[in-house]
Amino acid sequence: MPWTLGAYEGVQAAGVIEKHGDFGIGTFEALDGELIAVDGQYFKATSDGTISRVDPLVMISFASVTFFDNDSTILVSGSRNFSTFTSGIDKGLPSKNLIYAIRADAKFPEMVVRAIPRQEKPYPPLTEAATHQVVTRLENTSGTIVGFYLPVFMKGVNMPGYHLHYISSDRKSGGHILDFTPPDTPVMVIIDQTPDFSMSAPTTGDFAEMNFSGDVSPDLIQVEH
Repeated sequence: MPWTLGAYEGVQAAGVIEKHGDFGIGTFEALDGELIAVDGQYFKATSDGTISRVDPLVMISFASVTFFDNDSTILVSGSRNFSTFTSGIDKGLPSKNLIYAIRADAKFPEMVVRAIPRQEKPYPPLTEAATHQVVTRLENTSGTIVGFYLPVFMKGVNMPGYHLHYISSDRKSGGHILDFTPPDTPVMVIIDQTPDFSMSAPTTGDFAEMNFSGDVSPDLIQVEH
């Protein structure tokens, strides 16, 4: 994935990306915050703990978006953390070889999120940038999990497995999910099955000169969770 190696230049303006989906996640030029799109509204969660609506002219370096449809639901119960929650989703997926957009609305006893501060050129790899991430622990927070499950064959294009962001119902807190404690009651997870996708890649900037032959999967797993 180009942005794991330091390709943080903006690729498209948020207003352009909004035309391709009302739901999704991503990050901004120079890794300046976490993108959370839900119910047709685009938000930016920054390392200072603030949430703001995204200006359509702001440049996005990476995003995964879709027009969200409720294709099916999975009731996840008995989970204790990120890992057991996603394992519960696994059991309800029709196939692990398809792409799914994932949404869950609930009150969470604890939600651990992060945002990485804006980076300066020359951009460091994601593993280095993430050492400066700001981690926030939210307690008894009501909100929405937004994200995707991607099959293993997407490796290299995007991150296989679950990539989830969170935004509170009052739109005042959120970010990239590192871990969380689900409620004691079962959580309804809404699944949007996505059988096809399109991708826009940069045509200028650092991307053109980067060497993508190495396997960054171990570093990416460390950074993501």
